[in-house]
Amino acid sequence: MVKKIDKKIVAYKVRTKDEPQEVLAPQDDVVHMHETVLRPERLMGTTYKLKTPEHVSEHSLFITINDIILNEGTVHETRRPFEIFINSKSLEHYQWIVALTRIISAVFRKGGDVTFLVEELRSVFDPKGGYWNKGKYVPSLIAEIGNVIETHLTEIGMLKATGLDEHQQAFLAEKQAELQAEQSSQQQAGSGFPANAALCYKCHSKALVQKDGCMTCLNCGDSKCG
Repeated sequence: MVKKIDKKIVAYKVRTKDEPQEVLAPQDDVVHMHETVLRPERLMGTTYKLKTPEHVSEHSLFITINDIILNEGTVHETRRPFEIFINSKSLEHYQWIVALTRIISAVFRKGGDVTFLVEELRSVFDPKGGYWNKGKYVPSLIAEIGNVIETHLTEIGMLKATGLDEHQQAFLAEKQAELQAEQSSQQQAGSGFPANAALCYKCHSKALVQKDGCMTCLNCGDSKCG
């Protein structure tokens, strides 16, 4: 096979007959995600139940993300999101939910790095104000949908779990123990953090306290002192 050289030659090497020949695996048969990939009759999916305060949505939202398996049975096998559906008994958000799911599904099918969707959705703030859900501040319903997509992409391996290392965990446990001894009678109901704790803008939990002259989050370990 003749291959055209379209770059400047900067070095060369003469291969002898005794040297082992490299056998390159054919890449032409590897299927990558793109908009021309046909939808199979059957897809693997996961459904997440999203329960929000009643003033946000009276009924729960059920978010289903279906995945496609590319190059199944080979070393190049990958699992990628293919489409998303959001169902709810409430019709209040019906129009924009349908539009959002169609756009997200189109981005999934386009292929490439789709993880940017998580930050794009999580950066949407409701002009009427966010809400607290399970001890965590959520800026909008769209942002919480982004959190669900992040959970799914982490489960299928497209995103890495953002856990704390052993040193951060030890530091956090020490600070929590010190604070618990000092303010054991001022715990918030259901969160385990002090009632006077401020909102952490990194993890959106009300767990930011001043410790050793520095604002430190007792949930994610974020500190202004580094």
